[in-house]
Amino acid sequence: MHLKKQWFRLTRRGFIKQALAGTGAVILPKKLWASAEGVPKRSLGNTGEKVSILGLGGWHIGSIQEDQTAIRLIRHAVDQGVTFMDNAWEYHHGRSEEIMGRALKEGYRQRVFLMSKHHGRKDKKTALQHLEASLKRLNTDMIDLWQFHEIIYDDDPDMIFSKNGAIEAAYEAQKAGKVRFIGFTGHKDPRLFLEMLSHDFPWDTVQMPVNILDAQFRSFQNEVLPKLQERNIGVIAMKTLGSGHLLKTGLVEPEECLNYAWSQPVATIVSGIDSMAVLEENIQLARRFSPMSKATQQHLLEKTRPVALTGEYEPFKTSRQFDGWKGRELHS
Repeated sequence: MHLKKQWFRLTRRGFIKQALAGTGAVILPKKLWASAEGVPKRSLGNTGEKVSILGLGGWHIGSIQEDQTAIRLIRHAVDQGVTFMDNAWEYHHGRSEEIMGRALKEGYRQRVFLMSKHHGRKDKKTALQHLEASLKRLNTDMIDLWQFHEIIYDDDPDMIFSKNGAIEAAYEAQKAGKVRFIGFTGHKDPRLFLEMLSHDFPWDTVQMPVNILDAQFRSFQNEVLPKLQERNIGVIAMKTLGSGHLLKTGLVEPEECLNYAWSQPVATIVSGIDSMAVLEENIQLARRFSPMSKATQQHLLEKTRPVALTGEYEPFKTSRQFDGWKGRELHS
């Protein structure tokens, strides 16, 4: 199947060209910005959509003990202007999606851009089963963005693009109107991302690590980001604080980490938020964000270079600690 010729796009509003990225620190193109009440918004690649620069991470939602507490947090985030919702089929064995689905009732679904991820790999059937489960849990008949989760194993790209592989499920789901846009995620090695991008497929988004330490070790910013800009693929940042490990260096503060990530050409950052206090703090940071100067970015890169060279403070690249249970099961 030659997917490029048969691919269906929903609600496209034209192609927005972006400046090519240079090496090292990247300066944020002004054209990403859009005015918004609550939380600023940016264009999501060439989808024609604008999303809040702060996204609500689904894994942490599932870690909140009381369902009603999690539901209140999600709704408060939306009320304050957070429109990008992150989730995944495997998070807490479906609990994260179920809670978000309940929170998005009573009109909240229409106010957000809903994303979920799946672990379909070897065959179309499994991927579509994951999709149907996600749709049911999320209490919706359409997911805005459906992403291949955790491209972190060497054989992931080959499995996805094999005959009757999961990529055909993406085509079928989009054609049926069950998903609008397609992307992929990962946190291990930019080499695998380049392999995914080498296939003849019109990706809408890529979700990847963007943080102050990344430039020095298996750098997604240096190796992948320029290619995404060339193709106007929407960039979703994650691991902006390295799951807290960046703070353990003693060299950076949370606000510096977030401002650095927002100063890159990304549409949004997925933030792990498990309390109202953290939510309010991140919303305030997003509202008062001002792009970091090139000089300040370079200073942070040089300051942190000695601790960034080995990947010690980015264990999601160097260990299996952050690898999801379903991926381990598939590759055991």
